[in-house]
Amino acid sequence: MGIGHYIKEIGRGARGAKALDRAQAADLLGQVLDGQVSDLEVGAFCVAMRIKGETVEEMCGFLDAVQERIARFPACAGGQPLVVLPSYNGARKLPVLTPLLALLLAREGCSVLLHGMRTESRRVLASEVLEALDIQALTAPNQIASGTVAHIATGTLLPGLARLLAVREAIGLRTPAHSLVKLITPCAGPALLVASYTHGEYFELLGATFAARGMHALLSRGLEGEVAADPRRRPRYDAYIAGAHQLLQEQQPGTAAEVPGLSAEIDAASTAAYTRRVLAGQAPVPEALAQQVRHIVRLAQQISARAQP
Repeated sequence: MGIGHYIKEIGRGARGAKALDRAQAADLLGQVLDGQVSDLEVGAFCVAMRIKGETVEEMCGFLDAVQERIARFPACAGGQPLVVLPSYNGARKLPVLTPLLALLLAREGCSVLLHGMRTESRRVLASEVLEALDIQALTAPNQIASGTVAHIATGTLLPGLARLLAVREAIGLRTPAHSLVKLITPCAGPALLVASYTHGEYFELLGATFAARGMHALLSRGLEGEVAADPRRRPRYDAYIAGAHQLLQEQQPGTAAEVPGLSAEIDAASTAAYTRRVLAGQAPVPEALAQQVRHIVRLAQQISARAQP
């Protein structure tokens, strides 16, 4: 059928564009993910959405298309949720701390999945740090035991989604995929998504999407686009349990001038060495991350309790 008729609706500029309903959005993105449309149509779709912006209905429809096609991990044992950490930005000024967050959660008994991929960025990625810690990427989804961290590439989960992410290299603009990859929960059972935002308008969009889809999620400002808390600050935390909102903590004022023991280097080897020192008790766990871990563990316990008969 093609997506030209959809582009005609969404591509009329910031004022003239019309939003798609959930079913239309799912159909459009499904055709893109399945490789049924031309490169020209994909580029036009991405540019149109970048100008117009996504609505909640469109985000839900896009996620419907992704979740229908994505490879899924088996449900965790005992109704425990799989804690999902999307990681797509990497290190820019500070070390990427998402692997440390994942391993701290595993130490608390959580099953943790980190997913991501490299695009045009030269930043150090969380997956590189995990590999430096001798945790190799999975080649297919499998059971993630309690107290274990696994990571997998986006292309392994859904090749069409990885292709859509890579469109940024051609057009120089973020695409709907850059929002979608941070919202996916590739699990056959309960999942707790750890999500972040950098701009205020995305806070509203993400929260409304979690509510509309009945998702379990923890939302806060992350570190340079990563979901791990900035170790210098105490952000606001919002939780969603089956879509129901809870304000866990208001943002605390102030920014620490330094973080004790934090590596001054951001390369994978230095970040892995710092992660090992923290886990071994040779460097303190940044209080901001310790607080984030406590929030995630409590939410995971709430989700597990809901799953009990």
